[in-house]
Amino acid sequence: MFALLSFCLCGLLMRGEAQDRATLWRGNDRGGRCHYTFTVPSPVESSCPQIGGPEVEGLKARLNLLEVLVSQLSGGDSRLPGVQQGSGARVQSELQEALNRAVGERNLLQREKERLERELNGLQLRMEEMRRETERLRNKPCPQQTPMVPPSPTLSPQVSLCSDSAWQYGAPGFQELKAAVTEVPAPGGNEDNTGCGELLSVGEPVTHRKADNIEGKYGIWMQDPEAVSPYGPNMLWRIDAIGAEVKQMFGYEDLEQLSKGFPSKAGLLESTGATMYRGSLYYQRRNSRTLIRYHLSSESVAARRELPHAGFHGQFPYSWGGYTDIDLSVDENGLWAVYSTNKAKGAIVISQLDPESLAVKKSWETNIRKNSVANSFIICGKLYTVASYASRETTINYMYDTETSQGKNLAIPFKNKYGYNSMIDYSLAQRKLFGWDNFHIVSYDVRLGRQQAN
Repeated sequence: MFALLSFCLCGLLMRGEAQDRATLWRGNDRGGRCHYTFTVPSPVESSCPQIGGPEVEGLKARLNLLEVLVSQLSGGDSRLPGVQQGSGARVQSELQEALNRAVGERNLLQREKERLERELNGLQLRMEEMRRETERLRNKPCPQQTPMVPPSPTLSPQVSLCSDSAWQYGAPGFQELKAAVTEVPAPGGNEDNTGCGELLSVGEPVTHRKADNIEGKYGIWMQDPEAVSPYGPNMLWRIDAIGAEVKQMFGYEDLEQLSKGFPSKAGLLESTGATMYRGSLYYQRRNSRTLIRYHLSSESVAARRELPHAGFHGQFPYSWGGYTDIDLSVDENGLWAVYSTNKAKGAIVISQLDPESLAVKKSWETNIRKNSVANSFIICGKLYTVASYASRETTINYMYDTETSQGKNLAIPFKNKYGYNSMIDYSLAQRKLFGWDNFHIVSYDVRLGRQQAN
């Protein structure tokens, strides 16, 4: 065969018209055998469309090779020469892992979508309730009362002196709240008439409202003792503190509206604790030791500062947990933070803060561990701790006086009526204790005085 091939090739090369145009092609056929093929131009035909031929056969061979390779990589035939049989299995495993991740992400997104839909439905129901209440109040006639402002000849007779809007406050709408300090003489006639003193007793819990859903198992409610327009002195605020990283905050015109569950203001808050003072909301930013002062009327951040060395995100909480590392409160002496540090080894640290800049003015370190008590509150510069959040009959078991820098044990009876009191704070506005006890918003009267020396 080789001699015949050489003879044909030599004969062609001897022809002058084909000397520069003869071609030789060498390659495997579909079965893998080597074939030699040469071509010369036709001396007669000017055109003859090709059907088959070495180029087409070569393309077919390459396509066949690619089909076998794809089959192996997809888990089929693994007998391709020169390719390891394990590579297809490895590729298949990687593809399966990618598929599993995609399915997992899709499931997470689906669950998140369902959660958001549930929250949206809840908000829509709440908005519908607010709309109905607004209609009811709009159709309610103004109560007949003696005007608290003198008649003016310029006042239009069509203008009503009553208002149901949370954004309008004035003398006609003012409602005086009940005094919170019980007028009961202290033992031995030691009543302190200056408005401050040591805590002598706490009254029975008064229930104002039960939360509607699981988001209200834990929460905060508060009142600004020095409210600033456009919010009136009776305005109450509530934060539901379960389930979402971003909390819902609601404002109520007064205690009656809070009890009915009809807010006049709503917003979102990225926080784990909060208090109100002089027209600002003070809170700890989530997952940090940063304190923020949020100006309510301008709806903007007025100050931001880290509380030096304070534990956060579950490092030094109260015994019930809940990321209660930094507890903010207000009393007759101003703004306070209750927390702990690594240096204090978990003992309660009290710091008085500048309400404008949030800078620490002075600090005190106590000798009671923060995670050994259920909660704390400050009245007249004195810190009080509650022994248990779950026992229905417990005690206020410790007091630290920042004026004398001395602490002492107490045994003042205290009731957790509903068995899970996650928030206890002093309300300077009402001079009561505010509590959030297992879905229930409660308050306690307090009695202050001067203890007799033992």
